[in-house]
Amino acid sequence: MSDFLFGNVGSDLFREFDRMQRHMSTLAGGFPTSLRSSQSYFPPVNIGATDDAIEIVVFAPGLAASQFDVSIDKGVLTIAGERKRPEAATREETRSYARERFMGAFRRVIELPPNANPDDVQAKYSDGCLSIRIGKHESSKPRSIAVV
Repeated sequence: MSDFLFGNVGSDLFREFDRMQRHMSTLAGGFPTSLRSSQSYFPPVNIGATDDAIEIVVFAPGLAASQFDVSIDKGVLTIAGERKRPEAATREETRSYARERFMGAFRRVIELPPNANPDDVQAKYSDGCLSIRIGKHESSKPRSIAVV
């Protein structure tokens, strides 16, 4: 029965989750879900948190820092850019049999939690990874309470 429900559990299961997320995004009327993208799911991202910050890592090798457009507006982080086709791949005599590297414009939209502080943001691009750190408001950070 599980083979019927899940098929080949590996990538098919993830493909089904992607399809379900696209369907839910359509039902939401275009409003941001916690994580959305256009033009496939490039670049992939990791999102995590510490007591002090929300940390996002965007995996986009082959780009320069100047090719990213990162902004925050009304609690939504937007990461956009474009990966251009390499010169060697644009020759007309080259026939491609498979292309797995994403090329073209991309945009990722991430809805931030209410405790994110848009005035405390750092972004750094190194070794193909764009690291974004968004601080949390002081009032939302864990603190110890003295008991007397």
